[in-house]
Amino acid sequence: MAADTSVDILQKVLENEILQSAKVVEEHLDAELQKLDQMDEDELERLKQRRLEALKKSQQQKQEWLSKGHGEYREIPSERDFFQEVKESKNVVCHFYRDTTFRCQIMDKHLTVLAKKHIETKFLKLNAEKSPFLCERLRIKVIPTLALIKDGKTQDYVVGFTDLGNTDDFTTETLEWRLGCADVINYSGNLMDPPFQSQKKYGTSFTKLDKKTIRGKIYDSDSDDD
Repeated sequence: MAADTSVDILQKVLENEILQSAKVVEEHLDAELQKLDQMDEDELERLKQRRLEALKKSQQQKQEWLSKGHGEYREIPSERDFFQEVKESKNVVCHFYRDTTFRCQIMDKHLTVLAKKHIETKFLKLNAEKSPFLCERLRIKVIPTLALIKDGKTQDYVVGFTDLGNTDDFTTETLEWRLGCADVINYSGNLMDPPFQSQKKYGTSFTKLDKKTIRGKIYDSDSDDD
C-alpha cells in the first residue's frame, strides 16, 4: 500500500513538472507572437531584410570555403602545398600518415565524414615519409598524428589514439569532440561531456607539444618501440 502511495506521489510530481515545462514554452511562444503582433509593416520588413542578409552572408561564406578546398578530405602532395593551404584558411586539420600504418586508414574514415560535416574547417592529409622537414619542424614522431592549426599556427596535436580512448574502435563523435576541444571546428555538443562510455577507462589527457619524443625516428602509434 505504501509503495502504491509513493508511486502516485511520484507520478503527480512528474505530471506537475511536465505541465510547468509546457507552460513555460507556451508563455515564450505567446511573448514572441505578441512581439510580432506589435510590429508595424516597416519593422517586419526590416526584420525580414536582416534575416535575408544573414542568410546571404552565410551562403557567401560557404562558397568561399568550398572554393578553398573545404568540404572534402583530400591529400596534398608536398610540404610546399601545406604552407599554402594553411595560409588561406583559418582552421585546418592535417593528418600526417604513412601507407603502411593501419591506424591511418581508421583515421581516414572518420576525417572523411567530418570534412563533409564541418566545412568551416579544411581537412588535409600529408604523407609523413615525403615531408621530413615538416615532420621535424612540427616534432611529429608518432603516426598517425593530426596537427590542429588556427590562423596559420599549430595549436594542438592528436597523437595516435591516446586522446580518443586508446582503442581502434573510437567513434567519429569522439574525434569530433576532440577537435572541438581544440576549437578548430564549430562543435555544437557539450565539451564537458565527452562521448566516452567511461572516462575512468579511457581517460581524457591530451597530447601537447611537450610530449616525450624519440629523436630522428617516426613510430607507429601501435608500435611496441619505446
